[in-house]
Amino acid sequence: MRTLDLFDDAPPPYQAHSDTSREAAERVAPLAHTMRGQVLAYLRRCGADGATDEEMQIRMPIPANTQRPRRIELVAEGFVKASGKTRTTRSGDCAVVWVALV
Repeated sequence: MRTLDLFDDAPPPYQAHSDTSREAAERVAPLAHTMRGQVLAYLRRCGADGATDEEMQIRMPIPANTQRPRRIELVAEGFVKASGKTRTTRSGDCAVVWVALV
């Protein structure tokens, strides 16, 4: 079983063309690993039911521009995947349901 490296020194990703994105990544860097762990722990608690990004943002609560990048990192690292299911958001759109793999 893989373990989540909460002490990885890699900075959070940002959009290279955007100064504000870079500044936000620098600001959140000290907390990114802890927040990544929180997102993974939440999805583990959800089990097979998983959660959409919006559900995570509401229930944890973590702002969208903080939660979503942490979930994307977890997908890239192989800890989270799309479940193949969708649920309706508050605005009536369909959203991917994410589940923890470990």
